Amino acid sequence: MNDTLNRKLRNLIATAYEHTPAMRERMSAAGVSPADIQTTQDLPLLPVLQKDELTQLQQTRPPFGGMLAAKIEDLPRIYVSPGPILDPQPAWEGEEREASLAPFRYVGFQRGDRVLNTFAYHITPAGLLFDEALRACGATVLPTGPGNSDVQIMLATQLSASGFIGQPSYLMTLLDKMSEQGIAAADSPFRKALFSAEPYTPTQRSRFEDEYGMKTTSAYGTADLGLFAYTAQGVRGFCVSESVFIEIVDPSDGQTLAAEEVGEIVVTTFNPAYPLIRFGTGDLGALAAAPDPGNPGSQQITGLFGRSGDAVKVRGMFLHPNQLQAVQRRFPQIEKLRATVTRPGHTDVLVIEVELQPVAQEEGIAEGIVQFAMQAARLRVDRVEIVPGGTIADGGKTIVDERAWE
Repeated sequence: MNDTLNRKLRNLIATAYEHTPAMRERMSAAGVSPADIQTTQDLPLLPVLQKDELTQLQQTRPPFGGMLAAKIEDLPRIYVSPGPILDPQPAWEGEEREASLAPFRYVGFQRGDRVLNTFAYHITPAGLLFDEALRACGATVLPTGPGNSDVQIMLATQLSASGFIGQPSYLMTLLDKMSEQGIAAADSPFRKALFSAEPYTPTQRSRFEDEYGMKTTSAYGTADLGLFAYTAQGVRGFCVSESVFIEIVDPSDGQTLAAEEVGEIVVTTFNPAYPLIRFGTGDLGALAAAPDPGNPGSQQITGLFGRSGDAVKVRGMFLHPNQLQAVQRRFPQIEKLRATVTRPGHTDVLVIEVELQPVAQEEGIAEGIVQFAMQAARLRVDRVEIVPGGTIADGGKTIVDERAWE
């Protein structure tokens, strides 16, 4: 396995050096040539590529920051993720494609399944990414997107939808509504579910698997990398797809940490068309010293332990402090602002508190912030509160996460 992995890495490095100016420049700045990267042990010679750096690269060298090794006309799709970052979708083929299907194969999606896909199909990659994977497994997709719970339930019951794709909190909401309509657990059509974009709690798992008899998994990934890890029965944390190589690094210096130590999850993906090498996810995790027997791959993430940066994921979308700073620049009458995320039930609630300049008028501020947040971060703000001066402490966190996960 190591020989195969190292061969793939050498090929990737050679391709990136030859065809992506940004990676060639990064390697040269680090004093590294392709000959220096022979095995995964050599990867720490290269700097970690952080998401904010990718944003800067794209701004200075549009459209893809010199990171694309394929022709733009060969890209099936181009997405946008918060930052904003353009996410090229390279051709999906070969062994990397099959490896990315691992969580779908684990759940058992196949011909004959009809699956609600409740992730958004607009701009961001989630909806179509899951759609393509389901169709590759032979399933029939019901591309419902988020919201419209009554329509979702109608389609699920009338079409006997055996599968669900989306956030676990949303399936909890659907099942609650189905129960209110007199649909018992035994009569629910759902038998398989794949979740992503938020934590999957033990309480949710117990309800879905024990009460409803579903087979479930929670998949982990990013807009830039796609899905690359998933949960499995009897495996601690996440099984890692063979389409990537993961390091856990010290966020302060990018050096690799030992097994079981918590650090930033850094991913190298083997798609030569868009060779993200040592890409920092900003998520904190740890690697198992050895994979559990139920893990089919060679790497295993023991768990996700928060963020190494200040960004917070809300309803599956990242909210960055720089986006709040952009709000403040857009509305100069704002003195300070702070976002708070809570979770009183199954759904995240986002509240933005605002302190105004002493002589500023509050008319139109709340509506403007709501509209700007939807445009910049594609996030719905549940409430904007104008608070008295001195409420928001100087030097405090811009985003406060008060959610408690079971």
